[in-house]
Amino acid sequence: MEHLIEYAGFLAKTVTVVIAIIVVLSMAAALRMRGREQGSLQVSKLNDFYDDLRDELKEQVVDKAELKAERKAEAKAEKARKKAAKKGEVDEVKSRTYVLDFDGDIKASAVDQLRHEVSAVLSLARSEDEIVLRLESPGGMVHGYGLAASQLARIRSAGVPLTICVDKVAASGGYMMACLGQRILAAPFAMIGSIGVVAQVPNLHRLLKKHDIDYDVFTAGEFKRTVTVFGENNDKGKEKFQQDLEDTHEQFKSFISQYRPQVKIDQVATGEVWLGQVAVSQQLVDEVMTSDEYLTRRAKEGDVFQLRYVEKKSLQERFGLGAAVALDRFMLNWVSRLQQRYWS
Repeated sequence: MEHLIEYAGFLAKTVTVVIAIIVVLSMAAALRMRGREQGSLQVSKLNDFYDDLRDELKEQVVDKAELKAERKAEAKAEKARKKAAKKGEVDEVKSRTYVLDFDGDIKASAVDQLRHEVSAVLSLARSEDEIVLRLESPGGMVHGYGLAASQLARIRSAGVPLTICVDKVAASGGYMMACLGQRILAAPFAMIGSIGVVAQVPNLHRLLKKHDIDYDVFTAGEFKRTVTVFGENNDKGKEKFQQDLEDTHEQFKSFISQYRPQVKIDQVATGEVWLGQVAVSQQLVDEVMTSDEYLTRRAKEGDVFQLRYVEKKSLQERFGLGAAVALDRFMLNWVSRLQQRYWS
């Protein structure tokens, strides 16, 4: 028993020392991170990616002697091109295409990365270059998508051509972003449109009354609260709430008309959704084409760079993520053992 008590005391001291070390390291890491950027810009050249795909396929399907001769000819042509460029006989400056991605959720959370990516591109892009945004979003909160659209408006103001590619969906706030593009390309079955505003508010007032529960709402300002979840909603409040939706819809329509005047806005701003080919006839998009087709075409004409801003996680976040992964693995193993023991 005495040995057990001594061991418990030793274990407690060891745990205390480990915790103290972790705290000191966390503080040191926090001090080092203070003042530094919280993320980094990752850039990859899509030309190289497409070339690697082609070369991997050639390795499997093209005769080795033929492949060797082809590579020799390509190397010779590249050497001649560089020599001509050095003499000034050909223009070495290539057009650049910068590719950004926006995968939208209801809060438009991806705007945090988009704003940094746009700032980076605009610091270097020329008027002869192009920015391509691969956009996927069913829409969401007005203020979030309003800010995302404003980031794309910066590109328009800078005079850099902007092309929007939609492979799956650009609806509601997603289309508010898409309309900023001078060109909008959509896959054949991409969902486009949903130019409308919706709000759903459940009301539990009668349920509370049934159980003799009062819920009081106190406001300063006639329309500080129009409709609530638990309070009693009156006709005046509902009318004001509906009017707010109508006003937002009108601003939405005006925004689209500003950047895409060819659209017959009253005809399409009904909340309906159209698939790619029909969206062309409604002038919501310009052409049916996937982003893959467009970018491979641009890669043949010049350099194509993909940009992605990645936020750095703090030590605490990394520690928490590691703990969560470890817990997930433990639970998965535990459940698997239970299944083997009791359910097999």
